[in-house]
Amino acid sequence: MTQEINNREYRQEVIRELLSDLHAGKDFDEVKARFEEVFKGVSATEIAEAEQALIKEGLPVEEITRLCDVHAAVFKGSIEEIHRPANPQETPGHPAHTLKAENRALERLINDRIRPHLDAFVKQDRAAEAGADARPAAAAKAGAASAEPDADAEAVAALAEDLAELVRIDIHYTRKEHLFFPYMEQHGITAPPKVMWAVDDEIRNLVKEASRMVLAWTTPSGSHPSSESGGPSASGKPFGSSASGGPSASGKPTKQEIKKHLEETLTKAIDMVSKEEDILLPMVLDVFTDEEWKVIADESKEIGYFLITPPPEWKPVAAQTSERPPEISAPSGAIVLPTGALQMKELVSMLNTLPLDITFVDKDNIVRYYSEGTERIFPRTKAAIGRRVVDCHPPASVHIVEGIIESFRAGRKDHEDFWIKMRGKYVYIRYFAVRDVDGTFLGTLEVTQDIKPIQAIEGEKRLVTE
Repeated sequence: MTQEINNREYRQEVIRELLSDLHAGKDFDEVKARFEEVFKGVSATEIAEAEQALIKEGLPVEEITRLCDVHAAVFKGSIEEIHRPANPQETPGHPAHTLKAENRALERLINDRIRPHLDAFVKQDRAAEAGADARPAAAAKAGAASAEPDADAEAVAALAEDLAELVRIDIHYTRKEHLFFPYMEQHGITAPPKVMWAVDDEIRNLVKEASRMVLAWTTPSGSHPSSESGGPSASGKPFGSSASGGPSASGKPTKQEIKKHLEETLTKAIDMVSKEEDILLPMVLDVFTDEEWKVIADESKEIGYFLITPPPEWKPVAAQTSERPPEISAPSGAIVLPTGALQMKELVSMLNTLPLDITFVDKDNIVRYYSEGTERIFPRTKAAIGRRVVDCHPPASVHIVEGIIESFRAGRKDHEDFWIKMRGKYVYIRYFAVRDVDGTFLGTLEVTQDIKPIQAIEGEKRLVTE
């Protein structure tokens, strides 16, 4: 039996059975007891393989997502630690270290600020009730009316400030989803990213709703908060229902509703910390190359950081990596760009699909390219290619064109904008200096667009047009 347990395939099969049992509704404690009896430890990689096997057998990703909290609790504490000579998780600037640093900052935000401020907010009701029990009814009512609003305002202001910080957790999740997940998928780890992304979105929505609920508390009694300042809860039930299910007198969410929702939100956020550090990090530290980690570290600056100052630059050990970033996988005949590869047909069609016109003039003031979109603003013909740009304009405007380009070439400006009304359109004309990474002037880009339809936009559109 011991030999069987040590067999990786057997252990993976048991994990799959346990997840299937949970999916079938088997008692959680019974499943956990079996796990603890059979296993002394299990790797994060085997968890991923088990999930992927279930998905291949037809179990929807959504079902795995439903099990995420449950099976994470089962496996928590049994994930084997990965020891390396130079632990990336302890190296400032390494993405693994950055992820954990943000998680520690998140825990401090929750434990040192949000929870105490939430308790203070809820305690105002209990303090008022205690005062009412100790004083005559009329005096208690007058005292509560004069003291509670100020205390409430202070508590809710602190809570709103905390949640404004927590909403930025989107940065943490976005960096994980757009930098970690692509490389995980390239290494064949496909199920965990899908599951984790779904839970990330759930937490995002919970945090946003928590913020709306707290803001709704500040809305004057009797008014109806908008979707931006409150509105209905995600469950579809109105804020401010009483314990019996009816609406509260003020129409605002009650303190107990806010507390219940926030507790759920904070619990899920902390659970995600465990999933990232006990499941995701061991998994990616097993397979990511130093070159991939370097790309993640460099690209992280584009997305930003959550609750921490930007970390120091991280460089892999020279003997283990080259300075050249990983090559982009490109099909035969594709045009390879720094951020992707496109076939010529794809590139041309993509540029022509943009809802604007583009014209490029090189550093010698020669017209080299124009797009051929369906919504033309100014006429362009292939005869213009190779001509001097000043020859493509009427004499009266040549000095303007020359002045713009010269200001770009000299570095005095990076763009110039104009807007005119013509033939029922409101045309926005923009000129941009095109420079390389060293700042060398390469040419001028002209972008024109009819912005009249954009100016007519009002309100919000969140649903797909049928």
